[in-house]
Amino acid sequence: MDDSRNVIDIASVKVACQSCGLRQLCLPAGVSPQDMERLDDIIRRLRPISRGGHVFRAGDPLSSIYAIRSGWVKTYALAEDGNEQVTGFHLAGELVGLDAIASGEHPCSAKALDTTSVCEIPFERLEDLSCEVPGLQRQLLRIMSQELTTDEELLMLLGKRSAEERLAALLLSISGRLKQRGYSAHEFRLPMSRNDIGNYLGLAVETVSRLFTRFQQQGLLSVENKLVTVENLDALKFAAGSCSNRDAPSARA
Repeated sequence: MDDSRNVIDIASVKVACQSCGLRQLCLPAGVSPQDMERLDDIIRRLRPISRGGHVFRAGDPLSSIYAIRSGWVKTYALAEDGNEQVTGFHLAGELVGLDAIASGEHPCSAKALDTTSVCEIPFERLEDLSCEVPGLQRQLLRIMSQELTTDEELLMLLGKRSAEERLAALLLSISGRLKQRGYSAHEFRLPMSRNDIGNYLGLAVETVSRLFTRFQQQGLLSVENKLVTVENLDALKFAAGSCSNRDAPSARA
């Protein structure tokens, strides 16, 4: 079946790309207008994916990597009992599908947590073009390195941490990643369920809910439905174990 119906002509979205958090990949510095046209030609902006829809599924062959333009995506694998094991939450300005490069197929699935727009970047064409366009390969490797570093930093924070430290570390990670991409680090919407958060952190959903209540009572956060406002970033860092005892912020009433 012709999939062109699911693709928006890239020529119609070049203006939108100027404000996209992914322009560090799609619009790398120093690329000539001619090479920019070649890069534009391989990037396809797919129509929005509804909540619960899949970007790709585990076992699918690697054909493309995907850049999240807007919305949120969770990645997950299926455990032996058939239940989902959440492996990550990904936000606008991030790439998904990079972990398929080694084996040639996706080891996990990627599902939209809300209405999500993505750009599809055919991997073989990107690989070929990166060998021809100066700077593009370096940009791609840098972004891949950033993604891996983010995962490693979060795993280090979560390793052998208390339940309180795990949730605080996740919130700090999201806050920091949003800030890097030009969004607010202090106010953001979390579209994932408490169950997904607990699944990812290895905590019971009741524990996650209790911790959110505790953080609000301590003045670290305010939460209204899925909107989170970080009221005391230093206190949140301390809760995550990112500060020493002597750096502990004063408690708020």
